[in-house]
Amino acid sequence: MNKTQAAQESGGCLYLVATPIGNLEDISLRALRVLKEADLIACEDTRQTIKLLSHYDIHTRLESYHEHNELTRAPELIIELEQGAKIALVSDAGTPVISDPGHRLVALCLRHGIPVVPLPGPSALVAALAASGLATDEFVFLGFLPSRAGERRKALRALASEPRTLVLYEAPHRLVDTLEDALEILGNNPVVVAREITKLHEEFLRGHLEDVIAQLRKKPPRGEITLLLGPDDGEARHASPQDAMPMAQRVEEVMRERGVEQKAALKLVARERGLTRREAYKAWLVSRSS
Repeated sequence: MNKTQAAQESGGCLYLVATPIGNLEDISLRALRVLKEADLIACEDTRQTIKLLSHYDIHTRLESYHEHNELTRAPELIIELEQGAKIALVSDAGTPVISDPGHRLVALCLRHGIPVVPLPGPSALVAALAASGLATDEFVFLGFLPSRAGERRKALRALASEPRTLVLYEAPHRLVDTLEDALEILGNNPVVVAREITKLHEEFLRGHLEDVIAQLRKKPPRGEITLLLGPDDGEARHASPQDAMPMAQRVEEVMRERGVEQKAALKLVARERGLTRREAYKAWLVSRSS
């Protein structure tokens, strides 16, 4: 008897259970049943998962499974699964494995012939995309971009010609920096910032990058952030009163409004008018001398 046959006959099974991302009512009846009947729940943070279990009077044994211990914990769970255990894997919120620990365990299960059963449910990226107003027929999910500015900008440059909606997660303290990088590299594209989805203070900010950045500078974001970037829709380049303003005058205005230096203001006006930096600089010199 090989490992696959032994695992299947033992009855062991790994369940990937999606849990609420905020509102505790957003959990399926099937998920509650599996969490109650499982021999073990492997979770990122036992303190977080116990809140959900207590709410539904579930007393299944918990064990931590997170990015710092999965290298050793995954093989331990495989042994229990091969002995017939039914294990539910959950993340702190949403669908496990998606930008959360679990891939190593799933891969080991498949290698050992242990069934892996997904229980669909809450997902911040799907909820945000559905309510964004951006194109949903095709999209690219990026997880978290690199936290270091240079690596983040490199990742965005690789997406400069991407025609599909981009969906990613971002920490609130890095959000404005990421949006400013996107503005410089991708242009003044449509953007949606989905904050605290399904929670009490759920909020969607929609607009083009320049406008949303200005809003966030006035009111820094908090909580869980899902960020969606659409391709250039052309709307941000439509004629406006600012387009008729001499370049030097518009640059001075942007400097006052945004509190930025001349060089940064010139870049912003160049994007606003669909000009290259060289074209914008020439226009600025001409308007200054006139």
